Amino acid sequence: MVLEEGLAEPILIGRPEVIRDRVKRYGLRMTAGKDFAIVDPESDPRYRDYVATYLKVAGRKGVTPDAARTMARTNTTVIGALALRRGDADALICGLEGRFASSLRHIKDIVGLAPGAKDFAALSLVIAPSGSYFLADTHVRSDPTAEEIADLAFACAHHVRRFGVTPKIALVSHSDFGSADTPSARKMREALALVNARSPDFEIDGEMQADTALSLVARARVTSDCRLSGEANVLIFPNLDAGSTALQLTRVIADALPVGPILVGPAKPAHVLTPSVTARGIVNMTAIAAAEAAGAE
Repeated sequence: MVLEEGLAEPILIGRPEVIRDRVKRYGLRMTAGKDFAIVDPESDPRYRDYVATYLKVAGRKGVTPDAARTMARTNTTVIGALALRRGDADALICGLEGRFASSLRHIKDIVGLAPGAKDFAALSLVIAPSGSYFLADTHVRSDPTAEEIADLAFACAHHVRRFGVTPKIALVSHSDFGSADTPSARKMREALALVNARSPDFEIDGEMQADTALSLVARARVTSDCRLSGEANVLIFPNLDAGSTALQLTRVIADALPVGPILVGPAKPAHVLTPSVTARGIVNMTAIAAAEAAGAE
């Protein structure tokens, strides 16, 4: 997508005749060139430039000239990432087809990491009857270190503030403030110490169980000394198993509306969705990506 006069103009990657057939099939009132632009992989005049850019940024990462020419014709994520890298688009939404990890790799190779970022992570928003909560990492890092969790806390806080929300971060564990001494509990304690050393006034605490993070009554039973001024709205988990499970359970059992995943760490706004995302979910993520791009400008 590109930004034009404050609005997002969609750019669809695909053959024009296929896009026209889909528009007609679903009864959509959309016209190419008016309501959206098209990048036709078979005839786009920027093809050679895209191949050259791809080889420049990924040629030393296992991408051969033949592979670059093929990918720049057939892989929509690669094409979209190249458009974003070259400034032909302001944000990228992908992931409805193909493997999540493959899309991440293409974005990392082509778009790159934001200054200070060491890797990507995924932040998911769930809107439940009881409120809105941000969960991380739900899709990317299988077993982050304490240093990575500390970095993630700051990165998540930055994204949460974009929603006009003051982040109150809980480092979630099976342990409550030292009640267990397992490796994962120690990792979350170490992450808290690293965050406090960098920003003593940051509103974060842990390690704590999920109910302790979300319930003041439960918290009062285990501690009278917590830095969170209220219920946590950002939950950071010790590993991918915990984060992904929490997201899916919340979505199904609490009938929560998921938004995301929001990719944290790319140099430009780029987000990898999952095949189960709804049309409404794509619209929500498009709005987030457009806001990111506008903020960057």
